Amino acid sequence: SYKELEEKAQKCTRCELSKTRTKVVFGHGPVPCELMLIGEGPGEQEDLSGLPFVGRAGQLLTQILASINIDREKDIYITNIVKCRPPENRTPQSDEAEACYPYLEAQIRLISPKIILLAGSPAVKQILKTDDPITKIRGQWIKLPGTDVSCMPIFHPSYLLRNPSKDAGSPKWLTWQDMKEVRGALDFFRAAKEMGA
Repeated sequence: SYKELEEKAQKCTRCELSKTRTKVVFGHGPVPCELMLIGEGPGEQEDLSGLPFVGRAGQLLTQILASINIDREKDIYITNIVKCRPPENRTPQSDEAEACYPYLEAQIRLISPKIILLAGSPAVKQILKTDDPITKIRGQWIKLPGTDVSCMPIFHPSYLLRNPSKDAGSPKWLTWQDMKEVRGALDFFRAAKEMGA
């Protein structure tokens, strides 16, 4: 069950990150859920609170979701490829991401999303097993290997904080286009469900 999985993760010592964490940041949101977001790893605020995306990048994420009428508490499940904070907020190393991957696979199975948003290159690399740069594949629908789940790579909110311009073609503007796509897809799934498809 989800609860058992989370309890197991709270005690995990599969990689070095377990030695420096304050709290395990497992994930947050309804289970199951149509929409899931996978980021990179917890930062300082997340490590202290045990919740994903609560720092500045998380606040921006909340605004981005609200702009397409997605309530962060009710409509999306949020997690990261690693559940413990990497020192100095560095990118998770591949051995750390691999050690944590069984949790993520189990989360995806239990949450059974229709759509997964992959925020940032580390998440894209880990889930889609590709080295394509995010600038090239963001905004494209890519199937989760071996499943029917649609994944959409998007810029990580922390990248948007560093690139605040909203001009056409800017990362923020592109993210807005991507999110409108996601909203359209969710509406499509809901309509199909209501028609009993």
